[in-house]
This record gives sequence, structure tokens and C-alpha cells, in this order.
Amino acid sequence: MTATADQAADAGADKGAATDTGADAGADTGAQEAARFHALLRTFEGRAAATAGQGKDPVNQPMIRHWCEAMGDANPAYTGPDAIAPPTMLQAWTMGGLSGHGDRSSAYDELLALLDGAGCTSVVATDCEQEYLRPLRPGDTVTYDAVIESVSPRKTTKLGTGHFVTTRMDVRADGELAGTHRFRILKYAPAAAREKKPAARRPRPVVNRDNQGFWDGVAEHKLLIQRCTGCGTLRFPWLPGCNACASLDWDTVEASGAGTVFSYVVMHHPPFPAFDPPYAVALVELAEGVRMVSNITGVPYDKVRIGMPVRLEFLRADEDLELPVFRGSEG
Repeated sequence: MTATADQAADAGADKGAATDTGADAGADTGAQEAARFHALLRTFEGRAAATAGQGKDPVNQPMIRHWCEAMGDANPAYTGPDAIAPPTMLQAWTMGGLSGHGDRSSAYDELLALLDGAGCTSVVATDCEQEYLRPLRPGDTVTYDAVIESVSPRKTTKLGTGHFVTTRMDVRADGELAGTHRFRILKYAPAAAREKKPAARRPRPVVNRDNQGFWDGVAEHKLLIQRCTGCGTLRFPWLPGCNACASLDWDTVEASGAGTVFSYVVMHHPPFPAFDPPYAVALVELAEGVRMVSNITGVPYDKVRIGMPVRLEFLRADEDLELPVFRGSEG
């Protein structure tokens, strides 16, 4: 018996419908499993993440000074006999350092173990929120409790698929609520590595009449700093006038090339075709006293440290672009 064309088409349609139905059923099963797992994770919401924790040190002036120096914050409220701690130091007084605190709850460890078991073995801190209720002062004893506030449904990010876990820490000073710190992490299963595309060209710097001399210096492997001829103030980046005395007259001095890392960040996201994250971007303090933003080369991104000595070098990014960068040393 020979099937007609119409019968063959109907059979093909039936087979396609069956395939679609199977795919839909698989998707439904996956969604149901994800919902069941999320329901299990949510049973940890409201459970303690840390109980009766205590800061390793009372609020103290040396730590406040170190913080302010690192941040470049010269607010007089943070010095003197009536000093307070910068509000953003709230979490600093609760940190356990390399030795830890030992006050983390078993519930938090169980939650992380569940996520590990589901393949979410990687972790990244995503954001934090702080609320300040009263200032911390030198001599205050800091105590805290933390709770698992929320666990998100499964989310897919460029890093991978996983769950956001938010903890809320209530920080007290001598028993009085001083502030609240919310901290969020993503526990995720890393996404499969994507095939790298050919490297794209870096963005071109905007060169104009105000900074042309700087880029002319770079072309000659010189890092030129503007100097006001009116008051002698050095300035960087290049500006048309002095921000100290408003003079429009200036000349240049060549930087020695020596510097130190004043501050830095490690860039993971957002991705950009011309760059290969993670990489370190630093605010470098030159020996001459001015600061500039540049990349750190010569050391892994996770070895860059504040205070690290660096030395100027010039990076050939492509055939048309050369940039001043700074080489660090792990030694």
C-alpha cells in the first residue's frame, strides 16, 4: 500500500507535534524541578546567618585614620576628641579578617552546601546596601546578628545560572542599633566558556587642543605633566587653566615614571570586546604628587595591592595606539 502525499504530510505533522509535545514536557519538568528546589531554598529565609557576633576591636581612631587615608577623605568630623567613624565603615567593624569569627550559623552553611550540591559551586559578591541610624564613635563595642533575608529564584547571568542570596546584618554599638548592612551574593554554576572572538580595537582617546601635548609626549614615550607657570602647581589630567590660581599659562615637566598604587578596582563586568576581563584598573600616585588612572601590567590582577610600587611603561595596543601603563612587581 502506497501512502499519498497528503497522508505523508499528515504523518510528518503528527511527528512534529509529538516532538514539540516532548520538548514542552521536558521544559515543564525542568520548571517544576526548579520551583521545588527554590521552595526548599526559601525554607532558609528568616533563619540566622550569624548570632551574637562581636567585633574583634572596639571602634578606634587608628582604624578610622587608615580608612580615611585610603579613601582620601579629609572630613574633620573623623578627627579630634569628638571624632566619629565614617558611616561607610559600618561593615569594617564586623569583619573577622583571615582568621574569621566562627559565629556563622549552621543554617547558612547548609544553604551553601545545598547550592554547591546543585552545581552552584562558584560565588561572586554582587552588591550591598547600608542604612545608618547613629554614628559610631571611638570606644564603642560593636555587636551584630545576621539573618538570611531572601533567596531568589533561579537566575541566568553571563557568569552562569544560580541564585542570589541576601543576608541582613543588624549592627549595634554598646547594645544600641547603629545600622543595617545587606549583602548579596550570587551562587552559580559557571557558564560554558565561549569561543573567543578576534580582539577588537581599543576605543580611541579624544584628542583636542587642550590635551594634544600630552599625546604628543606619549608618542615620544614621555609622560608629561602640566605645570602652572603662575603658581607652580602641577595638574593632571590636562586642563586649559590652573585650578589653584586660575592662570592660563603653563609649561610641562616629564614624570620620572615612578609611582605607587593609591587605589584600584578589578574589572569583571560589563564585558567589552577590546578588553579581556578580569583586569586591574588603578589610580596611580606619581612620585611628582599627581594621580592618574591606568592599567597595571606585569602582575596577575589579584596580586595588585594598595601601596604597590609601579613603574611607567608604554603599551602598544595596536598599530595606531600606544598608551601609558604601569608595571607592578610581586616582590
